[in-house]
Amino acid sequence: MQRAMRSAGAWAAGIAVLLIPLGLSAEPGSVLEVGKFSAEAEGNGPPAGWQPLTFKKIERHTRYSLVKDGESVVVKAVSEAASSGLTREIRINPKDYPIIQWRWKVANVYKNGDVSKKEGDDYPARLYITVEYDAGKVGILEKAKYEAVRLLYGRYPPLGAINYIWESRAPKGTIVPNPYTDRVKMVVTESGAERLNTWVTEERNLLEDYKAAFGEEPSLISGVAIMTDTDNTKETATAYYGDILFKKAE
Repeated sequence: MQRAMRSAGAWAAGIAVLLIPLGLSAEPGSVLEVGKFSAEAEGNGPPAGWQPLTFKKIERHTRYSLVKDGESVVVKAVSEAASSGLTREIRINPKDYPIIQWRWKVANVYKNGDVSKKEGDDYPARLYITVEYDAGKVGILEKAKYEAVRLLYGRYPPLGAINYIWESRAPKGTIVPNPYTDRVKMVVTESGAERLNTWVTEERNLLEDYKAAFGEEPSLISGVAIMTDTDNTKETATAYYGDILFKKAE
C-alpha cells in the first residue's frame, strides 16, 4: 500500500512492509516492546529491528535520526515536501496484546492537511498498524487481487490497516476511510495545535479500534510503522517518536 504507508492509502506500501526481511514473534509476557528507541544510541541509523521505507515515485525523503530529547533517546523526523517512513515487521495476536501505547511530539500541524481529501492526506505524525491477510474475510474479487499480488511479490499484502494520526482539524476520535482505499482506516488520536511541542502519551485498544473501523476482529498484526509526510501538502514538519509497546489488557 504505497499510499497507505506514505499517505495512508493503497497496495504497494503494505507490500513493502511485508517484504522487509525482519521479524519478531510475540514472546510470553505482559508487554511487547516493538520500538525500544530509548535503548538506542544517538545517530542517523534506524533503530534496531526497523528499516527505512521509501517509494519509487517520491525522490524527497523524510529524514529520521535518533536524538536525545530530555533524558531519553527518541526518533526525530524532519519532512520538507517529502515522504518516507520507518517500519518493522512483527507478528502479534491482538487478542493477547490488544493495547498499544506510544509517545509522540510534533512541532506544527498543516495548513492544508485534511483527512478527507487526497491532497490533504499528510500528517506530522502517524503510527501505522497492518494486519495479516485472511482469505476468509474477503470476497471472490478481492481474493483474486490478493492472489495476483502474491504471485508477483511472493507474499500477500495486508488485509487492512489502522493509522493513528495527529490531524490538523478533524475532531479527536474520528474514524474515517483513507481517501485512497477503504482497506485503511484513519483514527484521529490528536488534533490541532493545542498540544504542540509537548510530549503526549497515547494508549489505544487496537482490537476495539479495528472492530469499530472494519466491523470485524482483526487477524494477526503483521507490521508497525511510523511516518511523518508532507509530499501532498508541500509543507514542512518536525516530529518526535518515543517508545512503542503492546500490552495485555488489564
